[in-house]
Amino acid sequence: MNDTPKPAKRATASDKSAGGFTAEERAAMKERAQELKAARRGRRAEDDERAVLAKIAEMPEPDRTMAEQLHAIIKASAPDLSPKTWYGMPAYAKDGKVVCYFTPASKFNSRYATFGFTDTANLDDGTMWPTSFALKELTPDNEAKIAALVKRAVS
Repeated sequence: MNDTPKPAKRATASDKSAGGFTAEERAAMKERAQELKAARRGRRAEDDERAVLAKIAEMPEPDRTMAEQLHAIIKASAPDLSPKTWYGMPAYAKDGKVVCYFTPASKFNSRYATFGFTDTANLDDGTMWPTSFALKELTPDNEAKIAALVKRAVS
């Protein structure tokens, strides 16, 4: 009988290996590298908005509907924010710095989508405050809360 141990089962493409990245995470990093190259070449704001709308159009439901609604809410609440892609996701920037973003559930095979803010957002409230929110659907109440947060974030 052979007592040689069998090699450990290899992680699949979407599993995290020790210290490694999932296939989805690697894809997001590649998208970010492409975004940075496009920015260095002087990509225009119209191109950025087209890229965001194209990313939204590629999303499966219900992510697509949520992203479309968020896009409309953000454009109406903070017209100074510029749409752009960020790690292949819709994001909105002020003076070139991302303020808020939408992570569709399908992006990282999550059970919910996420709407989040970066540290450039003006949301500070004492010593602790939320910076991202899980979304299963957008209700009128959620839409109003998001609109208020976006307005506050850019104030």
